[in-house]
Amino acid sequence: MKFHHATADLYAPDGASFPEALNRATHIGVGAHQDDLEFMAYHGIVSCFRQSGSRFAGVTCTNGAGSSRIGPYADFTDAQMQVVRRREQRDAAQIGDYAAMLQLDYSSAELKDAANASLKNDLIAIFSAARPSVVYTHNLADKHETHVAVAAAVIQALRSLPAEQRPTKVHGCEIWRSLDWLPDADKVLLDVSARENLAAALSGVFDSQISGGKRYDLAVLGRRRANATFFEPHGADQATQLTFAMDLTPMVMDASLDPAQYVTGFIRKFQDDVEQKIRARWVK
Repeated sequence: MKFHHATADLYAPDGASFPEALNRATHIGVGAHQDDLEFMAYHGIVSCFRQSGSRFAGVTCTNGAGSSRIGPYADFTDAQMQVVRRREQRDAAQIGDYAAMLQLDYSSAELKDAANASLKNDLIAIFSAARPSVVYTHNLADKHETHVAVAAAVIQALRSLPAEQRPTKVHGCEIWRSLDWLPDADKVLLDVSARENLAAALSGVFDSQISGGKRYDLAVLGRRRANATFFEPHGADQATQLTFAMDLTPMVMDASLDPAQYVTGFIRKFQDDVEQKIRARWVK
């Protein structure tokens, strides 16, 4: 397969040919940065872990050059960080038993350029080859601009496929903004309670971030536990760890839907819920 950047890294942990490895993928995660998949798409990873009929494949879009760095990585150049981050993402693919791992080597600036269709075209090639049934990506309300750019490219790429080749589920997952605010009826609940050891191993492999000043490993696992406990105020916990997602499937199936209106519709529901609860209990 040829991608926009000849420097894209294609890796099949079990040594299979890359077309064969990608063709086995039933679940695909598309993240902006190295480690995004392990934090937001763990549901897909653990669902497919060492399963014969389901396999997870990952796509990381950026090159890792802009990573936070202090401590042992404080003096690393952007070029050095790219090498480290690429290696860490490969290690995660090995630990998580991914069918395939693609690192497309874009800069964040390239992805945030709405006129640049290169990522969309790369993703069309990937989705056409794999034909996954489930896709995980960033949600459209994420506060990180690069994350939103990746989610937009994923939706546009999937809309470009024939209807029969589109996935049956597309999850917009939380990283740089919790999705706790989504109305409960609109939350996609992804139970990620299984194999806590695997979750910890996948989070912990990204030493350049953890030692480099960002304790994502603790933050992500803490959020998952908080989601499980605070989801339901009146009953016992049904899971020990939950990830919330925004359902992007309608956006993929119906190209007439406006993405901004789709997301702000959820925000208006949240606003209405808060307002109604306050007014119902406010005695003038």
